[in-house]
Amino acid sequence: MKCVRIAIVSDIHGNRTALEAVLADLRLTSPDLILHGGDLPYGGANPAAIVDHIRDLGWPGVLGNTDEMLFDPESLASVAAQSPHLQALWTAIQETAAATCETLGEERLAWLRTLPRTQLEGPMALVHASPDSTWRAPAPEASDAELQSVYSPLGRPVAVYGHIHRSYIRTLPNITIVNTGSVSLSYDGDRRAAYLLLDGSAPSIRRVEYDVDKELQALSVCGLPHAAWMAKTLASASPQMP
Repeated sequence: MKCVRIAIVSDIHGNRTALEAVLADLRLTSPDLILHGGDLPYGGANPAAIVDHIRDLGWPGVLGNTDEMLFDPESLASVAAQSPHLQALWTAIQETAAATCETLGEERLAWLRTLPRTQLEGPMALVHASPDSTWRAPAPEASDAELQSVYSPLGRPVAVYGHIHRSYIRTLPNITIVNTGSVSLSYDGDRRAAYLLLDGSAPSIRRVEYDVDKELQALSVCGLPHAAWMAKTLASASPQMP
């Protein structure tokens, strides 16, 4: 039977507490299919546990930029070279990524490498950021013309992406553009986890309360470099510099 209700869970970023809350909410919404939008392990206290859990759940999904940089550091280096004024940020990311790779081990990294860049399901196309890049994506303030240009080539009436950690829904003449928001590290001032529920072609954003303080405690003892920086972002629900 064709799936008609699809949940898309993106940008978990190693946050087991938030993922557990989202899983509880998914049991209530009971979608026919669950997809992940990438950015699974990097940026939280439990990178290996998140990869293992998603694999156990068997969710199909797409490759995120922070997934890609773990097995292909050059992808980060090429982006960093375009913004040398943010060197402190790139250095912190590189150091955290190296430690995350050690935690994950080669077998999990090899699995991340197998993730596709696009998932097509019924009327929907899913990418992490944009069809051509896991790193570059329009902001919610982007013009209709930019959104059409980026996502119309996917050839579906609904285009879904994550990456920017700010959910929105924009209905254009020939396509609906949806950002899922993020399970962890929200950038919109709302500390709750976010995911997308797609009922046919009708999208809605779910916001889910979770114990942020519990996750902050996990970050404080996880041993990853720059955990205090990640904690600032998590606590403020806004992007912070290391």
